[in-house]
Amino acid sequence: MLRTHTCGDLTIADLGKEVQLCGWVQKSRDLGGMTFVDMRDRFGITQLTFNSEDDPQLRAKARELGREFVIRVVGTVIERTNKNVKIPTGEIEIKVLQLEVLNEAKLPPFLIEDETDGGEELRMKYRYLDLRRNPVRQNIVLRHRLAQEIRKYLDAENFLEIETPVLIKSTPEGARDFVVPSRMNPGEFYALPQSPQTFKQLLMVSGFDRYFQIVKCFRDEDLRADRQPEFTQIDCELTFVEQEDILNIFEGLIKHLFKSVKGVVLGDFPRMDYADAMRLYGSDKPDIRFDMKFVELNDLVKDSEFKVFSSAELVVGITAENCVSYTRKQVDALIDFVRKPQIGASGLVYIRYLVDGSLKSSVDKFYTEGQLKAIADKMNAKPGDLMLLMAGPAEKTRKQLSELRLEMARLLGLKSKDTYSPLWVVDFPLLEWDEENNRHHAMHHPFTAPKPADVSKLDSDPLSVRANAYDVVINGVEIGGGSIRIHDRESQSKMFELLGFSPEEAKAQFGFLMDAFTYGAPPHGGIALGFDRLVSIFAGLDSIRDVIAFPKNNAGRDVMIDSPSALDHRQLDELQISLKEVD
Repeated sequence: MLRTHTCGDLTIADLGKEVQLCGWVQKSRDLGGMTFVDMRDRFGITQLTFNSEDDPQLRAKARELGREFVIRVVGTVIERTNKNVKIPTGEIEIKVLQLEVLNEAKLPPFLIEDETDGGEELRMKYRYLDLRRNPVRQNIVLRHRLAQEIRKYLDAENFLEIETPVLIKSTPEGARDFVVPSRMNPGEFYALPQSPQTFKQLLMVSGFDRYFQIVKCFRDEDLRADRQPEFTQIDCELTFVEQEDILNIFEGLIKHLFKSVKGVVLGDFPRMDYADAMRLYGSDKPDIRFDMKFVELNDLVKDSEFKVFSSAELVVGITAENCVSYTRKQVDALIDFVRKPQIGASGLVYIRYLVDGSLKSSVDKFYTEGQLKAIADKMNAKPGDLMLLMAGPAEKTRKQLSELRLEMARLLGLKSKDTYSPLWVVDFPLLEWDEENNRHHAMHHPFTAPKPADVSKLDSDPLSVRANAYDVVINGVEIGGGSIRIHDRESQSKMFELLGFSPEEAKAQFGFLMDAFTYGAPPHGGIALGFDRLVSIFAGLDSIRDVIAFPKNNAGRDVMIDSPSALDHRQLDELQISLKEVD
């Protein structure tokens, strides 16, 4: 070994030892006849000292070291005069006896420091340098630790880690597939898996009972902070279980991770129906770290002369506590916020509950003080509060008010990253109607079983059928979801029929699965948790890019290796793809 210790190992207990260390030069400084060098590896930083009185040639060599030079030193551990209590090695330093430059380095394009001067695109181009920075490295270490704890917990619960194929068959349902041309089968294509869904169900048919995999998945979809074209999920499936069994096991997993990795003890997760989540929060992934529940007001405003309210399908509001002092400029900023194109509201009505008990609103000419008081009472407002009301089509207005609720929470500092409020959202609709294509879509996926109590409504009222499905949400982020699956051919055929598949289409795409169901398929269900999102929650970050070693940018590009890129003519010829087709 080139080293006897790492740069995070040595303490005051090691005084007098001769040691060998390797690492990168973080920085150096000259003070009189001394040169001090901070040497870094992934374990920490150790200070090196070079004294011209002891060895002027060695000190001269040290003064030539540049940032990020890779070096090896042999030296003696001595007590540090000016101690640094912020680092574990801050009580000692190494009196260097030998210095070897293992590799020189160009000046980095940005500072390799906790606080860097590099912009995001620059740091992604030189991601291998960005990964040397403490905050980024710590995220990757955190990711590793979570993965190990996941394996430990699931192994104790008798799960087997089984790999499933990466080159699979394309299906038109869901997001777009990434496709891979087959050289040996010209004109035919593999797809990269959006999920191992059908394979894990086949494993249940195979009798493996409990499966998991920390697996790469791929979706060719528009990107944002919490999406990447390739992502990782904790994929799980179990036989002979009901919904409650799955919720208990994976609530236990999340509790275990928080306790073992962060030292945080979570209580039991509340359960919330999808219908209540939409009614009270306008979202199927509500952030319940704070209150601000929706209050519907149609019954109080239906007869008013204010047509925006009286003619609306839904009038709904939230109460922002202790915000009556918001200035007109602040309120106008909220109005501008809801009018942004991505939210799309036409405006906002506000009611101030003044500290003297009177009420002042932006619609005073349409409502008496008594009518405003009735609204305030229904909204559980008190003097000092600010009420914010919106009106319009029900589904659209709930989504708009949900965005406003989250913005108010941000402005009021209610979204603490050190507070964790998980919940289960259950009883989703099984199907949703696609107006554009005049057909049903599966709310989750076509293998989700309906609630047993709702099976009788599949023919008469399919949109009222609830799915035997569940999502786990933490701080307004959907961490994962799953369902009890259909496990018999007849029911699966019925689902495909409801989704508009012809028998021929269903057989061509999923015949292998329906055939498997005829060979003794057990009842089964599962869940997939977004590993990247989970790590970002633990790291207190909004973007999953920061917890992935080599992420893509918002355009789906890896700017470090310049991918995707064009293929040369020989590769295209082997695949029998012409440049004209590519263009």
